[in-house]
Amino acid sequence: MRTVLVASSKGGVGKTTIATHLAAQAAIEGLRTALVDADPQRSSTRWAEKRAGLDTAVLPLDGTRRKAWRKQMPDDTQQVVVDAPAGAMADDLEPFLEHVDALIVPIQPSTLDIEATVPFLDSLAQHPRVRKGSLRVGLVGNKLKPWTNASQQAVELLRAWPYPMVAQLRDSQAYVVMTGLGKSLFDYHSAQVRDHQSDWQPLLKWLRKP
Repeated sequence: MRTVLVASSKGGVGKTTIATHLAAQAAIEGLRTALVDADPQRSSTRWAEKRAGLDTAVLPLDGTRRKAWRKQMPDDTQQVVVDAPAGAMADDLEPFLEHVDALIVPIQPSTLDIEATVPFLDSLAQHPRVRKGSLRVGLVGNKLKPWTNASQQAVELLRAWPYPMVAQLRDSQAYVVMTGLGKSLFDYHSAQVRDHQSDWQPLLKWLRKP
């Protein structure tokens, strides 16, 4: 069972969108997938409930009660995605950091978002699994507008950080629409959607590494 945590100390960076898309992609690949919603807003849970009638449904689990989520997990689960609570630092995420295989940190291309993420990454660096390299941490540039100087400068800055930038996701209203429907970009096959799907391939490849 592979477990991925999506977390950031900054709200509004697209954490839930990334978590739900990773869960949908795993389910579409045929993996029995659970989505642990540790955010009190329960946005991931509502997304999974809207998806319940599909063949590629994702099981929502309550992750707000620290370690209780592990007891709810079906034995045959193959993929777990955890949507962390907004504003959490490393100490708050300890029940998840003990067990996950990878941690994804979404960052938007603004000075405020980048500066707000630094203390979070500093707190992660103190965790024993991160220090030893047994817990991989990857940055995802999210809601990027590649044609703007702001996004280009943000990407260059993030590339200089000690954690790899494993994906660059372009800004698109499609994410808002799909998430509201309990869907994802991976549920569709139009040419326009395929362009955005290609943004995810480096992240998916990184997550598949042993």
